[in-house]
Amino acid sequence: MSAHQPSRKTREERRQFGRSLRNQIARISQGDWNPKQRKFDVVPLLIDSNRPRISRLLPIKYEHMAASPFGFFRGAVPLMAADLAAMPCTTLRTQICGDAHVQNLGAFEASDGRLIFDINDFDETIVGPWEWDVKRMSASLVLAGREAGNSDKECKLAVLACVERYRQCMRRFSEMAVIELARYQIFRVVGPVKSVLRQAERATPLHNLQNLTVFANGKHRFRDQKPTQFHIPHAVASAVIASLRSYARTLSPERAFFFSQYFPEDVVFRVVGTGSVGTHDYVLLMFAGAVSDPLFLQVKEEPPSSYAPYLPPRRNPAHQGERVTEGQRAMQMQSDIFLGWTSVDGRDYVVRQLRDHKACVETDTLQGDGLVQYACMAGELLAKGHARSGDPCALSGYLGTADRFDTAMARFGITYANQTVKDWEALRRAIRQGKIKAAKPEAAAPSQPAKKSKPAKKK
Repeated sequence: MSAHQPSRKTREERRQFGRSLRNQIARISQGDWNPKQRKFDVVPLLIDSNRPRISRLLPIKYEHMAASPFGFFRGAVPLMAADLAAMPCTTLRTQICGDAHVQNLGAFEASDGRLIFDINDFDETIVGPWEWDVKRMSASLVLAGREAGNSDKECKLAVLACVERYRQCMRRFSEMAVIELARYQIFRVVGPVKSVLRQAERATPLHNLQNLTVFANGKHRFRDQKPTQFHIPHAVASAVIASLRSYARTLSPERAFFFSQYFPEDVVFRVVGTGSVGTHDYVLLMFAGAVSDPLFLQVKEEPPSSYAPYLPPRRNPAHQGERVTEGQRAMQMQSDIFLGWTSVDGRDYVVRQLRDHKACVETDTLQGDGLVQYACMAGELLAKGHARSGDPCALSGYLGTADRFDTAMARFGITYANQTVKDWEALRRAIRQGKIKAAKPEAAAPSQPAKKSKPAKKK
């Protein structure tokens, strides 16, 4: 899924087009954001955006969001989507991650068996303005940096480093041969990324088998850990297993062959993350004829991207699991070999391996130089994903060699982080006033996923 049509123009002509877009919106003005221009209230928007989700699980989401400003930020993509849509942006489009923040980068096992570090969450991916990813990452660096104990000055330096690396890498990508860009992969290991890779090395399928399951009556079964993991009625589990037939058809023939050698042993409902809480999420334990050959497969519901209401109709796949799969493949050089999609009871799902050598950064490691090093990696990864799916020459032409855009993003990151703190406080007030219910981890789990509800009408 490409974000632009191929052009016969020379690279320099495309760079010149990018430079001309500075007349449309100056680079330094990209940092201008005024919360007084908002046309919505925070709490009603959050409630409305979560209306289609499983209502009895939402208190868990709000409890996660109320824990800290960064926790709030992770669960408030619909809020930021509305804010970003109201800001001017260039006409350049790429595949965007949509939820670019520091904990949505991580390690995973590539198809060749090597551990790589890349963007690893694509629930919100869509073809849209490249700036939206950079702005969300900038704000996340400030929020996560503060949570790790950094000063605003240190957080600002991290944002500047991130966007400078983004700009410099985009310049380099604009000069690469197309096939060289298509093959470009980052193997450099620095700072906090080292600890992430060490975690990923330990997250083997056999390690997961020990941690996630119990052995009883001659079988491995998932542990029930209410309210975040629990078994479901037989009819629901059977529907999930049956959906694997259509899922297998989304894999390449050789990968479908490998998958056909695994057979399901157990299925549970699982609550994961912050932004995804309230969606249907199933995990399957499968074996390929031996207990030493387990596979953990996640079948995760994918609602439409939060950015979709603010973008013109494009050739994004109608199936939301396919949207996520194609977006991930567009931005990554290597993806999970079992990445695909399916449907269960009229809902769209993405299918992928669970925890297969996967790990992400802990915010307490993002201190001082560690935050700056991690920010540089984030900038390079975003640039790679946008260059693969957009026009790196036009993007580089717009960004130029000066630090005007870098400075704008540092200003935006601080400003939006400050607003996020106020929005977080508004959520906490709503919880105290009883307008929103936030659960504690020991809250009771629903006996089974709620029935599909109708999406709330757009206002």
